[in-house]
Amino acid sequence: MRHSLTLPLAAALLPAAVLLPAAAPATAATAAPSASSDDTTVIGGERLGLPGPQVSLGPGAPELPEDISSRAWIVADAETGEVLAAHNAHRRLAPASTLKMLFADTLIPKFDADEVYTAEPEHFVGMGAGSSAVGIADHQTYTVEDLWHGVFLASGNDAVHALTAMNGGMEATVAELNERAADLQALDTHVVSPDGYDAEGQTSSAYDLTLIARDGLKNEDFRRYAATVRTEFPGGAPEEDEDGKPGEREPYQVQSTNRLLVGDRGLEPYEGVAGVKNGYTTNAGHTFTGVAERGDRVLLVTCMNPSEGDSLQVYRETAALFDWGFEAADHIEPVGELVPPLSEIEAAAREASVSEDDGKGITPVDGATAAGTGARPASVGTVLGVTGGALVLMAVAAYVFHRRHPLPAALQQLPERLRRSAPPR
Repeated sequence: MRHSLTLPLAAALLPAAVLLPAAAPATAATAAPSASSDDTTVIGGERLGLPGPQVSLGPGAPELPEDISSRAWIVADAETGEVLAAHNAHRRLAPASTLKMLFADTLIPKFDADEVYTAEPEHFVGMGAGSSAVGIADHQTYTVEDLWHGVFLASGNDAVHALTAMNGGMEATVAELNERAADLQALDTHVVSPDGYDAEGQTSSAYDLTLIARDGLKNEDFRRYAATVRTEFPGGAPEEDEDGKPGEREPYQVQSTNRLLVGDRGLEPYEGVAGVKNGYTTNAGHTFTGVAERGDRVLLVTCMNPSEGDSLQVYRETAALFDWGFEAADHIEPVGELVPPLSEIEAAAREASVSEDDGKGITPVDGATAAGTGARPASVGTVLGVTGGALVLMAVAAYVFHRRHPLPAALQQLPERLRRSAPPR
């Protein structure tokens, strides 16, 4: 059965969810969990800060799959936010191009899909050697939608740099991504290069990548780009015809590098998968966050840096964890939660109508109640952290967890739509 956030868990999450300062920049990969200033509260629940596999199997639950070699992994319910199982969930590791999910989550809402970008050589200064690229040509024009196809399908660092130029440049964009990570409570994440290219101090975690993916999937355009199998991308400078006039640019096809979406030799596409993002660098190894639906359940799985197998091992391990999660979900107790963004908690607090005279706690504007908290009446200022508001904050945190975005309704039709619309291979 599915579980909602209990008040004890809400209380455990509260200091991290509301009172934490922004994370200090990480300087190296480390197993340290994200915690509050007293180093006792782990984001998402205490068990997620423990090393090794964390799972609570009930009667009839299958054992975790054997031979999962990823240094860190997580299985979570995309609808409820429950973490079904995890291994080194908060271990800080290099994320590679899975970090592009944070880039997309932050920037997609800022630009219209049909806005036009003109490529200039200076926009690509500093792109890492050997970067993946979709093939943006100098002085040519592209729509923002073209660029997002380059980000998601080809994992193109050139597309990231193009969008970064549109967003005010590298320094401003990196600062914005770190600010967004702090709001999401992705405190293991520190951005140095928005494309995920290896950089000193650049880290994330299986927990954070899953948290970021879940937030990104609230956005329809994010879902569409992440689930696109293949599309055409504008070609470079057109050749002149015999009269010296420029011809038309010839588009070429780009296909997703997400192997659970498109398959590969010896690896079938995973049934029901609808994104999200893969990555690879020498330092990070292979990383992947995927979302898949089966029946009325949508799961998120992140795997980071398998120590065994070939370049497809991260997909095999993700598929094995998906299979386990779909079979086990109704037979286990969650070991943690994907927490809501601070801005969402604050918005819920602002929406809450607090009774000043009956002493029964808070009543959100839409009629939902946080019964049983024992909270005393308080103003919104108190709800946002003034002394005496902790129990009210617990109620607000619980209320936020009950206001899940309807991800399954948005995602359930996506794989079928792709099968209908994708051109033959």
